[in-house]
Amino acid sequence: MAFEGGPDKLLFSLSPDKKIVNISGSCLSYFWPDKKMLVKLKILIGLIAVVLLNGTAFAASFTATLDRDTLMLGDSATLSLAFEGGQPQTTPTPRVPGLQIVNSGNSQNFSYINGAMSSTVTVTFSVTPQRAGEFVIPALAADVNGQRLVTEPLKLTVQTAAAPSAAAVNSGSEIAFLKLTLPQKKIYSGETVVGQIELCLRDDVQNFGNFQFSGTPADGFQIGKMAQGSNRRTQIGNRVYTIVPISIALTAVKSGALTLGPFTANAVVVLPSQNQGGDPFFGRFFNQGEQRQVSLTSEEISAEALPLPNENVPVDFNGAIGNFSLNVSAGPTNLTVGDPVTLRVQISGRGAFDAVSLPTQNSWHDFKAFPPTAKVETHDQFGLQGSKTFEQIVSPQNADVHELPAFSFSFFNPDDGKYHTLTQPATPLQIHSAGSTVLPTVAGNKNANSETPATPKDILPIKENLGTVTKSSAPLISSPVFFAAQSLPVLAFLAAFVCRKRADNLANNPRLRRQRAVAQLVRDGVNDLRKFATENKPDEFFATLFRLLQEQLGERLDCPATAITENVIEEHPILRTAPKATLDGLRELFQLCNQARYAPVRGSSELNSVAAQFEKVVGELQNLKA
Repeated sequence: MAFEGGPDKLLFSLSPDKKIVNISGSCLSYFWPDKKMLVKLKILIGLIAVVLLNGTAFAASFTATLDRDTLMLGDSATLSLAFEGGQPQTTPTPRVPGLQIVNSGNSQNFSYINGAMSSTVTVTFSVTPQRAGEFVIPALAADVNGQRLVTEPLKLTVQTAAAPSAAAVNSGSEIAFLKLTLPQKKIYSGETVVGQIELCLRDDVQNFGNFQFSGTPADGFQIGKMAQGSNRRTQIGNRVYTIVPISIALTAVKSGALTLGPFTANAVVVLPSQNQGGDPFFGRFFNQGEQRQVSLTSEEISAEALPLPNENVPVDFNGAIGNFSLNVSAGPTNLTVGDPVTLRVQISGRGAFDAVSLPTQNSWHDFKAFPPTAKVETHDQFGLQGSKTFEQIVSPQNADVHELPAFSFSFFNPDDGKYHTLTQPATPLQIHSAGSTVLPTVAGNKNANSETPATPKDILPIKENLGTVTKSSAPLISSPVFFAAQSLPVLAFLAAFVCRKRADNLANNPRLRRQRAVAQLVRDGVNDLRKFATENKPDEFFATLFRLLQEQLGERLDCPATAITENVIEEHPILRTAPKATLDGLRELFQLCNQARYAPVRGSSELNSVAAQFEKVVGELQNLKA
């Protein structure tokens, strides 16, 4: 007796006369055992069935896991919900105060072990804490294959990042650290200052990259632009550090106590490899080094924002804070009533130019003013030094106007804590009254014989005759041929897009590819069955029939075709939902295939009826939902 395949694929099928007719999906050899051997064989089959059932019976399970249970404020963790052995009716979404939990994706994994297929569906969530403390993600419940499954609660600890101590920095044990400074601790509300962030790297750091801030808390500050300066080296404690300065624009948006930081960041530094020997001097240049991820935290800085004084506030003050100068020019100065005068106002200096606007001049009563335009030119990377130029069109309304009134601009200087008003003296104007304009005429030749002067000719004579009127042809766009020609590329693109999508869908769906391949195989096999029936070749007929049954059932049940036997009709859960007539037809076809190995030769008419029965059963199987 010969066996083929491993124990996980060993299947037996006994005919009514105790003859072994199927081993591993096909009859390799068969015999008629005696009574003792038959008892032993039954015991062996029972033991193998128990082992296979114990190895392939998987119950559905639902588990929840966190990739880490402790993290720093500003970082994120990943929550994974795994459903094994089935898919949930609805995916539970945990809600925990203080945690922002957002779905980040789904994945599905299939495995085939010892003849049994299992699947695992994993749903992941991004968990971002909004404050420090200890959080508990409660137990989650889900319905999987009719079972009510509940996970265990999960604990997450969120800690506040702390800057390294001065002793640790001076000892040189810190590979890298952040240092945050402000130019002054007292500022005015609305004032913009430039803070300094210093990334300090120890002298043995060969390189660094992927530097990014993970948290920049600022209470009462509005964070503006950031700019990196030139590196420098300095001695800090026992080691030399490379300082990477980063300047940051900060604007106080309220008065009172302000806090800045702690800023947190992540970076990848390259340190010399500890496994490479040799001379240390040459190793510094030829050592490739090893990468290490570092988390950086700065200290927290407190500041005080003072409100702007309420005394001696100029009337035209509109919120400009800084130190500025004023330059005003206007022209033309000799004009007629209603003519435009261009007023150019340039405000230069240092401050937040976004808050600088053209003040309303209350003394300009006899002028019609149009909305001004503004242009900013800055001389530094934060836009705090430069000039802002306004251009405004004004028009005198009467001839009694003799000057452009004085122009004033007020601002608050935080350096001395006072308000300042800049004034440009009045600009003299010469305004003329608007008189009637004489229309120009074209001189003509006088008629000596007539006392009546000749009628002057027009500059451009009126054309009285329009000429020949021709009928214009229809525009090309209204032609159906033109429209059809323009639509051909669009249709070709759509057809190519649809074909590509179908090809991608087929490439990403192995189940669909197998379904189509088996359908084609069955169509060709039916033709072969009719051919063998006509030629009265029962051996080839039933061999082809058995192979087609295996392929069709393997495709429907999503398992290898070689593992299909008659027992699958009773054991597989999908076939249990099939109509009774379909199951009876399958049993009859399998029995005919088994009997054909030792039954007498059948005639062509009987083979044709078997082929017709196979077509009917296959059609019902293809309509069965897998």
